[in-house]
Amino acid sequence: MTADISLPASLPRPHIADERIQLVDARNRPCGSAMRATMRRFRCWHRATYIVVRNRRGELCVQRRTLTKEVFPGGLDLAAGGVVGAGEAVHVAARRELAEELGVNHAPLRHVLEFVHAEGGHHIFGSVFVVEHDGPLVLQAEEVAEAFWLSPEDALALEGVTPDTRQAVMALDETGALAVAP
Repeated sequence: MTADISLPASLPRPHIADERIQLVDARNRPCGSAMRATMRRFRCWHRATYIVVRNRRGELCVQRRTLTKEVFPGGLDLAAGGVVGAGEAVHVAARRELAEELGVNHAPLRHVLEFVHAEGGHHIFGSVFVVEHDGPLVLQAEEVAEAFWLSPEDALALEGVTPDTRQAVMALDETGALAVAP
C-alpha cells in the first residue's frame, strides 16, 4: 500500500520550537541541555518518546506531519511523540506529547521497549509506549495534518514513513506487542 506524499516544489519555512532539550551521552546518561535548534545543528544525542496508538481492531494511528515540521515535513509517523525536555522524565514527555498531538489525555500508557536510532544525522534513545484508544482524536494543527488507521502490516508498507517511527513499530512487532488478542 502506498500513500501519496507529493510535496509542493517549495515548502513553507519550518517551525523550530524554542525549547530546551535533555541531552545525553552515547550511553544515554544526562549531560546537560540545549535549545532544540542547537541540538539539531550539532546532531546531539537526546531522548525521544514514541507512543503507538492502537484501536480495538489492532490498527495503528498513522499521522501525516505538517509541512512546517523541522524534520521530515509532510512525512508519515507511525507513532505520536517527540523529544524529551530538559529535566523531563520520559513517561511524562510521552503523556504530554500524546495529549498535545492527538488530544488523548486519560488512556493508560504501557512502556514496552527502548531502542537506539542513529542514522541520517539523528542520535536518539527512544522509549516506546503503547496506548489503546478508540475515542476521538483532536489533532494539533501545528504538527499533525491528518490521521488515519491502518493495520500494522499496511502501515509498515507505506512509503514516506519517518525512519525512527518505522524502527519503533518494527521493534514492537518483533516483540509480539502488536499481535491482536483472539
